[in-house]
Amino acid sequence: MTDARMERIDWAGVSAELDAQGWAVFPQLLTASECDGIAGLYGEGAAFRSHVIMARHGFGQGEYRYFSYPLPDLIQRLRTALYSRLSPIANRWNERMGIDVRFPDDHSDFLERCHDSGQTRPTPLLLQYGPGDYNCLHQDLYGEHVFPLQVAILLSNPGDDFEGGEFVLTEQRPRMQTRPAVVPLSKGDAVVFAVNSRPHRGSKGDHRVMLRHGVSKLRKGRRHTVGIIFHDAA
Repeated sequence: MTDARMERIDWAGVSAELDAQGWAVFPQLLTASECDGIAGLYGEGAAFRSHVIMARHGFGQGEYRYFSYPLPDLIQRLRTALYSRLSPIANRWNERMGIDVRFPDDHSDFLERCHDSGQTRPTPLLLQYGPGDYNCLHQDLYGEHVFPLQVAILLSNPGDDFEGGEFVLTEQRPRMQTRPAVVPLSKGDAVVFAVNSRPHRGSKGDHRVMLRHGVSKLRKGRRHTVGIIFHDAA
């Protein structure tokens, strides 16, 4: 099923959009029932290694839980399959930005690199927002080894389950003002985006631009999102 899911994605189009703007959408990556199943895990403490209340750390308002190993089967399969499709893009980006690091084809080999450096804690997470909650602009950097792309999947239905709570990205180019983007997502849609920086081709060649992401204030309802980060944490 995961292979068929990957084949439905227009990877050439995704690559072009990532190059142009630093993010791209996978429409209907998950079914409604799959979304409900993952969101329903939130109350099951045994599935998670930690619970973060955002306000305690100045991250915003809302909360999230990091999954523990072994990951839920669907999330594990998605993490592995998405990595294998995104690693060529990540390698091309690093080459364009003059970064020597290259990523192996298999996610297990990349995780071995992380674990050998002490980054052993799993990073996929499940986020929950209620009325008034939001997520400040940030970057998910957890150690020396960082995969430059990550994926967030909306598990709730805008307009029915919640209002507000848009996924927001900002991009800072050298000597220019910050450019914002609001990414339209429906239940089951995923957005792939730059974790930290991406290459941008200017008049004098490639240079790095910095991105941050967050979630705007929820006006009503409840919103769940699953985040798939490909590097583990120290």
